[in-house]
Amino acid sequence: MLMEKPKWNSLAVRFKTKETADCFKKKFEECQQNLLKFQKGQVSLTAELSKETNPVVFFDVCADDEPLGRITMELFSHIVPKTAENFRALCTGEKGFGFKNSIFRRVIPGFICQGGDITKHDGTGGRSIYGDKFEDENFHVKHAGPGLLSMANRGQDTNDSQFFITLQKVEHLDFKHVVFGFVKDGMDTVKKIESFGSLKGSVSRRIIIIECGQI
Repeated sequence: MLMEKPKWNSLAVRFKTKETADCFKKKFEECQQNLLKFQKGQVSLTAELSKETNPVVFFDVCADDEPLGRITMELFSHIVPKTAENFRALCTGEKGFGFKNSIFRRVIPGFICQGGDITKHDGTGGRSIYGDKFEDENFHVKHAGPGLLSMANRGQDTNDSQFFITLQKVEHLDFKHVVFGFVKDGMDTVKKIESFGSLKGSVSRRIIIIECGQI
């Protein structure tokens, strides 16, 4: 959501002369315009990267036995085709294994929701459709805001099935984790998942992907 523009005159009354107040007004409005440009840039980032030919997949998620809703995601197959295909196939389960009945085991409010350990279910496992691990494809897309899909890893070229969804801009993850898609619809469901997290990442309820696939 874009920030409401504050009223400059509520601050300008502190200045003694009209010239100083006018100068303040000019600088203040310049700052506001720059801020709005930045915020609009954040909103439009995924719109610019979106393509009709990209695959769209979904998760149906519950907390224990309570349905939370659906998360619909578009994958950047035109930017990171290998990484996108791995996630797509894990959503459909067409290789004989995938995300169905796996959990979000690490949720840190204001940071990330992490899932995808489809082998050990404790954060130490994972499996890609290419074997055990596969390489970092590229780092063209940055962690520039909430709702981005990115690969969790244990260092360079250690991608498998583990992934996370960003809850805000996390630029310190740039050039370390491969961004491969975004939440197209269902950020309200992601926020529900976030509500069960903690600063240490443990979750208060079992967050399960009960169904998943391609749309």
